[in-house]
Amino acid sequence: MDSSEQEKVDGDIGVEKKKDKTANGYGGDGGEPKGTASSADQDSGDFYDVEIEKSKGEKEEKPPQESKEESTSISSKTEEFNDKEITINSPKIFCNARNHYLPAIKSQAHLPKPDPPATPRVERSQSLSIAETMPSIGKYISDRSSSFSAAIVRRLSSWKEDNGDLVVKNDSLNLEVTEFHIPGVKVIVKLKSEAERLGLDLKGRISFFTRSNCRDCTAVRHFFREKGLIYVEINIDVFPKREKELIERTGSSQVPQIFFNEKWYGGLTALNELRNSGEMEVKLREMVGERCPEGAPPIPVYGVDDEEEEDDVLLETVRSLRKTLPIQDRLIKMKMVKNCFSGVDLVEGIMDHLDRGRKKSVITAKLMVQKHFFHHVFGENEFEEGNHFYRFLEHEPFIMGCFNYRSSTNDSEPKPASFLADRLSKLMFAILEAYASDDRLHVNYSGIDRSEEFRRYLNVARDLQRVNMKLLSPNERLALFLNLHNAMAIHAVISIGHPEGVLDKRAFFNEFLYLVGGYPYSLNIILNGTLRRNRTSPYSFFRPFSKGDRRLELAPPKLNPLIHFGLCNGTRSSPAVRFFTADGVESELRCAAKEYFQRGAIQFNMEKRTVYLTRIIKWYNEDFGTEKDILKWVMKYLDSTQSGLLAHLLADDGHINIMYQDYDWSGNL
Repeated sequence: MDSSEQEKVDGDIGVEKKKDKTANGYGGDGGEPKGTASSADQDSGDFYDVEIEKSKGEKEEKPPQESKEESTSISSKTEEFNDKEITINSPKIFCNARNHYLPAIKSQAHLPKPDPPATPRVERSQSLSIAETMPSIGKYISDRSSSFSAAIVRRLSSWKEDNGDLVVKNDSLNLEVTEFHIPGVKVIVKLKSEAERLGLDLKGRISFFTRSNCRDCTAVRHFFREKGLIYVEINIDVFPKREKELIERTGSSQVPQIFFNEKWYGGLTALNELRNSGEMEVKLREMVGERCPEGAPPIPVYGVDDEEEEDDVLLETVRSLRKTLPIQDRLIKMKMVKNCFSGVDLVEGIMDHLDRGRKKSVITAKLMVQKHFFHHVFGENEFEEGNHFYRFLEHEPFIMGCFNYRSSTNDSEPKPASFLADRLSKLMFAILEAYASDDRLHVNYSGIDRSEEFRRYLNVARDLQRVNMKLLSPNERLALFLNLHNAMAIHAVISIGHPEGVLDKRAFFNEFLYLVGGYPYSLNIILNGTLRRNRTSPYSFFRPFSKGDRRLELAPPKLNPLIHFGLCNGTRSSPAVRFFTADGVESELRCAAKEYFQRGAIQFNMEKRTVYLTRIIKWYNEDFGTEKDILKWVMKYLDSTQSGLLAHLLADDGHINIMYQDYDWSGNL
């Protein structure tokens, strides 16, 4: 795609970036969210599903009492949302497991008024009799007070607060609002899909081929989602064998490629032409009475792996040693070591099985250690034949706590580390594109848990058990550990849930393990041991790695403070979840930092000369330097308004107060 064509594409359909319009941004102390309203070309009949999100930082309040008919209708309502069926149940509502919702709020003037259920009219005989027997002066006072109350209500319903928190307009003038903010709640109105708006019952199928982390593919996906059209996405990074089919159908491996039933239409440029010419409605009407023929791209087959595993060349010898070696508990250096064997026994076992000399058997034993079939019980050496003791990987005491371990170690020939790193990042990009919001602040964990992408990711995670990480370049290792941390955090939320208390945080950050390159890694070890070069974690006195720990060899040559803005731990105050590429990891980290600070990780009170920073900087302040150094460092990642305010504070060399925002540990659902 040439540059001129790309400019045209960018001008037509692009990825919409929503801006946060709160007064103080993300996670800060201060004002209420500002009222916003966005419109779409829909009539009032399109408002038929209302979802209410609980506001950040606010205490949960009991919803107002509703009538029996209203509560029954709320409990039983089922609608289609983003091609998935959701059921709204009291007292808590879930939508794709992303957000928690309150069951109801008091009716706002923004919302369409639902028709009441057909019920017998209740005669208010008591009130009528009282009115009839009331004296004239009493009736006059009652009527005037009712009129006065009604006038107050009408005045309040059209009132705009001075700070802009709430804007209420007449319903007849505000029928096109699709999203708006009210203090305490966020209301999203689900519009009818394009097919529903046209009254069409589509029997055909829209399919398109994509790749992970592709801007044009994101634009096509966003267009179909915005229109509410059901589609089948075939990601050739998730299903590599489908690339051959793509080339056969289109003559190229370029993506995206869109199909209406069996007919190939083209890519993003063709979709723009279809939209701008008004031919989309014609295409949809063609798919009303025509079922998808067999010649259309088939729906991806789930649960079938594309890749075949190859046994390790040493596996036969290792299996023999597992059966014949005298494995037992031994007292070594005043410690009881379980399930170990001596180096002498190992060499003799190799000599017997392979019928080769002692020298070649020692070389074979060293190769087995390099492939992480077993290690020294104290990690003291690679392999020596003398009075040293070793233990098979499956007998390590930490092995049962590794969530990428399935009853036995992966004995297949280890795949190249660069291949696994690339495969992991592509799968996780695909997961975010399908199961996270556009800004990556909300993640559908239940959807991920059931997805084919996540099943294939778990297979890649299992392949990491004996991978040789030393063969990666520094940038490849940095990107892999960042991606592995964020992928493990998603896996941990799915497996053990979000951390709520002290014990939960310990289990989440320290006890949820992966076996990577023969050694255990937790979220804490990846962050503080590897990425921070073996520094203590907040409120801890001990370093993750002891002297001589071989995992230290994989630490980056220099600590980069930007890592803190590329790591997500599944909470609302953490940076948005993202994944990185080896070629662009440095620039991608800078973008992550800029996005995080612009989202409210820094705030100002100019009168008090106070800067409010994210608590992450307080926890890891030794990575940033002194307070003045921190402010100068932060300025590089602020927008023009923020950097101007900070520069004004720094210009006069006066004292600047630095305070730290509260950290929201609730989940990024």
